[in-house]
Amino acid sequence: MKLLFDLPAADEQAFLAAAAPEEQRMYCVPYDFEDDRRVSGYMVITDKKIYRLLDGELKAQWSLSEMSDFSVETFYGACGFYAKVRGISTLLCRFISGRNLPRYSVLQNACDELATGKVRVVSSNEPERFCPKCGRPFVVHTKICPFCQSKKEIYKKLWGMTRGLRLMMLFPLLAAIFSVIIRFVLPAVQKQAINYYIYPQSGLSPSGFVNMLRAWTGDAMFQFVIIVICIVLLDLAHRGISVIQSRLAAISGNRFTRMLRALLFEKIQMLSMSSIQNKSTGDLMGRINNDVAVVQNFITNLLPTYFAQIFSFVVALILLIWISPIMCLFIFIPLPFAIFFIVKFWAYMQKRNVRAWILDQRTNRGLQDVLNGIRVVKAYGNEESAIEEFETNTANQAKQEESNAKLFDTLFPILGFVVHIGNYLILMVGNVWLYQGALDLGSLNQFNSYSAIVYEPLMQITAIPRNISAFITSLSKILEILEEEPEVSDIALPLDIRIEGDVEVKHVTFGYDSYNPVLKDINVSIKQGEMIGVVGHSGCGKTTLINLIMRLYDVTEGEITIDDVNIKDISQNALRSQIGVVLQETHLFSGSIRDNIRYAKPMATNEEIIEAARMANAHDFIMSLPEGYNTIVGEKGYSLSGGERQRIAIARALIHDPRILILDEATAALDTETEKLIQDAITKVTKGRTTFAIAHRLSTLRNANKLLVLDHGRLAEFGTHAELLEKKGIYYKLVMAQHRATLAKQAGVNV
Repeated sequence: MKLLFDLPAADEQAFLAAAAPEEQRMYCVPYDFEDDRRVSGYMVITDKKIYRLLDGELKAQWSLSEMSDFSVETFYGACGFYAKVRGISTLLCRFISGRNLPRYSVLQNACDELATGKVRVVSSNEPERFCPKCGRPFVVHTKICPFCQSKKEIYKKLWGMTRGLRLMMLFPLLAAIFSVIIRFVLPAVQKQAINYYIYPQSGLSPSGFVNMLRAWTGDAMFQFVIIVICIVLLDLAHRGISVIQSRLAAISGNRFTRMLRALLFEKIQMLSMSSIQNKSTGDLMGRINNDVAVVQNFITNLLPTYFAQIFSFVVALILLIWISPIMCLFIFIPLPFAIFFIVKFWAYMQKRNVRAWILDQRTNRGLQDVLNGIRVVKAYGNEESAIEEFETNTANQAKQEESNAKLFDTLFPILGFVVHIGNYLILMVGNVWLYQGALDLGSLNQFNSYSAIVYEPLMQITAIPRNISAFITSLSKILEILEEEPEVSDIALPLDIRIEGDVEVKHVTFGYDSYNPVLKDINVSIKQGEMIGVVGHSGCGKTTLINLIMRLYDVTEGEITIDDVNIKDISQNALRSQIGVVLQETHLFSGSIRDNIRYAKPMATNEEIIEAARMANAHDFIMSLPEGYNTIVGEKGYSLSGGERQRIAIARALIHDPRILILDEATAALDTETEKLIQDAITKVTKGRTTFAIAHRLSTLRNANKLLVLDHGRLAEFGTHAELLEKKGIYYKLVMAQHRATLAKQAGVNV
């Protein structure tokens, strides 16, 4: 999210005149409301002062040393940015809520830091929702503005992506050209058949084609048969070319789709976690499936069609003017009215189509929520409510689509009539001229055929911009993924080292947004083979710490080293292939238990799979299943219990013999008896491995060498169980609280 805008020239001069030369410009954000009217002003924040500028005039300035308690207040339709100036609450500026509220929420914390003398530039990973050029909202879940994006650049990028497929993708266009040529030749041949054989007229000079036939044979009937055969062959050629065009379009389109989907999926796998989390699963799937399909359909189907229509429109118009300029004028008489009604009709239909699209999205979202949370629905007995809501959504969607279809099917034939009024005028005038002998029947038939070609594209003319817009938007969404640079990436020559297990966290500060750190100045050293228990209240940063060790995110400040090597210098593949992870939310892939265990080591033997399952105390329950290791776990493993899924996840983490083992609430879903068995197994597998274990139940950390206690993102305590109990600090309080809870539970059971 942008926090340093460029000032307009007049405001820049006003700022430079007011600010001292040594002041450092930190932030510059717009505000757009003042004195109950819309304005275009800017708030400039330096390391010393805050300036409010509007239309080249300095409206106000404040010294940060006299300010404190910055806040953002939300009102009806607008917001206010406040601070205490010399202890008095002061309104600094007002702005419209939707566009700039996230910026001022960041500045609220940034200004608090500046006011205390800490000069640090903060940033925000929150994506922009509005185009900085035109102010219109971006396409949902993207940074794409359909109005401001360079279409020329997009076409150039698309051209580069089609390398290797260009010749094959060019064939449909060439086929379309030949198809159009045949379409124009057919009326000319039909004219010969009408004028010289079906309805011969005196005074007509025979064409070169007829003269050639007469020189070849004197039999008029045979000549007519030859012309009919030519017409049939031309029609067959036209249809054959259409078949070839369709087949080539299918082949090239499918190859392009396969290539593009493979590129997209590969790039998504390489993106950082922060990038993926900013996009929903449905959005990413939509880009791989729907957007690629839109691009492929446009290139292989719509583009040749539009090209053929434009080409045939121009050629037909030239031929009509050449045949009869006067009659050609009749074509243009209804065109202004037809185009006016078509544009109005499609604009009105577009609004109704958008309404139908919104209702369709509402239905899909509701369906997705219910299917993903089907257990919750059933647990609370809300099946009837879910059915009623779904039926209401589908009924509203069907009602809107039915209304759209009725309107379209009623008005579209009327529009077709308006468009073809010129045909009726041509028919009337042409027959009058035919009766007067000023026009022959073959020429009238040819003229009518060409005029039909001219009118054909008009019914689709307003759909062309809409389809091009959809194509540009879909292609932009694809390119946005392909061109995105991962926040976590390997250096030019990363190291592939064998990890021993010494881990050092050196003065690490990290925040998903830099202005809101989750971890603050963490400094700890862990030796190879130690088991470290990570404890603390929910939200204190435990999971974030292990995410940083796995380098799913890069630290904001400080560094993390493994065996005295900064993890940024180690290739991500080498790092993560030597780390075993059991996450808090256990995820199993659809497939067999065998496939899920060997996911971390695809070439694992059956013996290795069984050994890992034994170590995780999973072998016995697996063998009790009807199909043993071949049992299909179902989507997300829901055919198994929570404890069973957890043990399979532990086996998966152990099978590739990791040097560092991370357990994030690994025994949370297990009963007491199974937990003891798992703990015994973990005791065995942690020997010689550096282990990080996160747990809320502190009893599960009894074998830990040391305990790392986090409190509000800071390292509060670090030491052995006995040392921390003796300190009677945060860890002591947590242990006592859980002990009291256990006693209360036992007392309740005994009653």
